[in-house]
Amino acid sequence: MDSTRAGQGMMTIAVILGMAMLTWYFGGVEEKQRNPNADPQSLIHLNSVEVPLKRNRLGHYLVNGIINGREVEFLLDTGATDVVVPETTAKRLGLAYGRRGQAMTANGAVTVYQTRIDELQIGEIKLYNITASINPAMSSGAILLGMSALGQIEFSQQGNTLTLRQHSG
Repeated sequence: MDSTRAGQGMMTIAVILGMAMLTWYFGGVEEKQRNPNADPQSLIHLNSVEVPLKRNRLGHYLVNGIINGREVEFLLDTGATDVVVPETTAKRLGLAYGRRGQAMTANGAVTVYQTRIDELQIGEIKLYNITASINPAMSSGAILLGMSALGQIEFSQQGNTLTLRQHSG
């Protein structure tokens, strides 16, 4: 009788552990589909650095990067004039609030604050002294990587890959 109960207990523990491992595994698969560029790889050439990015399942380009030494997630947005940082992220990064202004978004006019990013990095591509905006109305999440950064590098799309390219010298 005791061995049956012990066997049932062991079976229950095995099922729970199996379910936990499957949840962990499929959570990783789902995250990889959401952001296939969590660890962007750089291709170093004689006169340039390239970072190829894969499109996610929704057709967007998300990529992990660094602002002022802190890890962040970017959503490439060629329609955004500046790099746009959600207020919660700006506070975490210690970005300074500059002059208040208005910006037009898909949801209408919003109040934003100018700021500067000392260093922005994606893979081995590094940009300095980037104009940015802090948007208090933006939900926390990915930082919009707008043209104030993208305008300093080349980018080209082929199929489901967008390649960022920074020329040296």
